[in-house]
Amino acid sequence: MHPAAASSKGMVDKTRKHAARCMDDSFSYAKDKWDKSHATPDFKVGDLGLVSITNFNNIKGCKNLKYSFERTFVNKALHGENAVEVELSE
Repeated sequence: MHPAAASSKGMVDKTRKHAARCMDDSFSYAKDKWDKSHATPDFKVGDLGLVSITNFNNIKGCKNLKYSFERTFVNKALHGENAVEVELSE
């Protein structure tokens, strides 16, 4: 093997290890930050909840003048820790 090729391979290996370590540090930082700020919601069946419509793109008109929430709905069923099924019809 040519000495220049061996040197290049060594640099690439060091770069790959450094990038992997940086990504691991970034993931652990994000996880720690999420764990410190996240609280598990305490939804129960029968509770009232608001349905957010801020991310709906099909609403006409100025978004700043629209309400952020549609109205209250009754939680019909729980799906996991932070998802609920609501009854949309009245």
